[in-house]
Formats: sequence, structure tokens, C-alpha cells
Amino acid sequence: MQDCLNSKSSHSQPVMDAQPSAFHHIPVLSHALIQGLSIHDQGCYLDATVGGGGHSALILETFPQTHVTAIDQDTQALQAAQTRLQHYCDRIQFQHSNFSTYDPGDRRFDGIIADLGVSSAQLDQPERGFSFRHEADLDMRMDQSQDLTAADLINTYSERDLADIFYHYGEERFSRRIARKIVARRPIHTTTALAQVVAAALSNPKQKGRRHRRIHPATRVFQALRIAVNQELQVLEQFIETAPNWLKPGGRISIISFHSLEDRIVKLHFRDNPLLTVITKKPLIASDQEKAENSRARSAKLRIAERNDLAAPT
Repeated sequence: MQDCLNSKSSHSQPVMDAQPSAFHHIPVLSHALIQGLSIHDQGCYLDATVGGGGHSALILETFPQTHVTAIDQDTQALQAAQTRLQHYCDRIQFQHSNFSTYDPGDRRFDGIIADLGVSSAQLDQPERGFSFRHEADLDMRMDQSQDLTAADLINTYSERDLADIFYHYGEERFSRRIARKIVARRPIHTTTALAQVVAAALSNPKQKGRRHRRIHPATRVFQALRIAVNQELQVLEQFIETAPNWLKPGGRISIISFHSLEDRIVKLHFRDNPLLTVITKKPLIASDQEKAENSRARSAKLRIAERNDLAAPT
């Protein structure tokens, strides 16, 4: 469709220090997503979180005249996707944008996809500060042009605010104890230093339950910080309220989430939006084989809904 190609938005400029190969990863729930999207030839699709371009590649491969608009707030991810999908340069347009603030103008799509959360490629880049596996500055920004970093949050927020973040976004039941220890040890500037402080806060042998043997004690804190720094739940709310208006009648929206907070937002908004008919009464999950082949798929949940009105989209 011409509206996918002749946009006022230009292709994103390459980021010279990006590492495209780092963003090459296996897309999760790919078969279920492509099947559920009900792709047709000459269809126009929006990949709202293009990442390394895996899902966009599958859409473009399905039919020879499908078109994709690919957006991402991470400029390194955009460059990686441009490199991977250069063979389809006449059928894909890239734009640097957060999906919550994206403006399609007059364009309407036959399908919209969003793969939420941090990618394994971002976790594997120590300098991004998402993981405690490597020593790095506490950053965690998806969009590195924004000001707020995880270090700012850790070193300036009150003990109460930190505890609330860990509890609500990380579902960490020892949030108050961890926040108290962090405030006592500030300033904290690196990922490994923070992980050590969290571990020290939970070092009481009487409190060592099964869940602390299954995962690193800092896992939930790091998840909560990432969500807070990038306002992930707020931008998801904004996106999912607006995106159904970008669909053509019969167009579908498919969202892959990776934790219960995201999945609940998707579930409720799909259910309560009068423009949408829910296709997946229960979320689709990965098969045992896919989970074995791709560890990222273990927590993935896919929900699909369809624009249900016959009138022209607003």
C-alpha cells in the first residue's frame, strides 16, 4: 500500500557505534503471531517494537507485496533491523519513535504487532546496564536520549518510593528491606554494586525461601527499575488505548508480553475496548520445544484482538 511507503517520516539514520549483530535473535511465538495476524498480500502492517527485525522479516516473507512500518525507541535496534531487512528496503519504512507517541497520520494498518520488554540483545550489551551479570553503569534506558537513568532513581528517590517501585513493578515482597539497605549504602553507580546490596539485604538465613534459590535475589529489583526508568506500563497503557484506532476494519493487533503486569493490561484493554473483539480468550504460550530452543519464550504470552466495526476507522 502506498500509505506505508510514502510517509512524511524519513528512514532513521544509522547509529555509527551500534552493533547490528548483537540484535539478531530468534523471535518468540513467531508461528502463532503470524498465523493469528491473518496476513494477506498487499497488506500494510505496523511493527511497533521492531527490535532486531525478526517478526518484521516473517511478515515480509509471507507475501511478496506486504509492507511494514517499523518503529523502535532504541536507535541501535533500528540500525540492526535496517541491516537485517535491507533486502526488503522497498517494502519497509523505519522510524525512531516510542510506540506510545507514534503518529501514523492518515495511514491505517491491516495488522499491528508489539513484542514488549527488554530483548536478549540489550541484556547482552553490558554498557546498557540492564543486567547484573556484567559490571556497568546503572543506565537501563531503552531510549538513550532520555535523561532519567536507573542510577538517578536509585540515588535520589526516597526509601518509600524505592520500596513502592520494587513492590509494584517487581512484585518483590521484601521491597522495604531492600530499599532501606540501598538508601544506607548510597551512592550506588554500577549494576554489580546494586546486585550486591540487594543480596546483602536478603542474606538473613531465616528468610531464604525457595524462590531465592531459583532466581538471583536482584532479579525482581532490576525488572522493577527497568520498568520505572522507561515507564513501560504507562506507555503500554497509552499505546493500547490508541492503537485500535490505527487499524482498518478487520485488522488485528497482536501483543507479546513477558510478565504478569503487562499481560493484565493487555487482557483488560482488549476486553474493554468497544472497537475490539478478542480472538484469544486465553493467552497463547510457547510449546515445550520452543521453550527448550529459546529460553526467552518461557514467559511469553500472546494475545490477539480484531477491530470489529464495519465503518471506516476514525
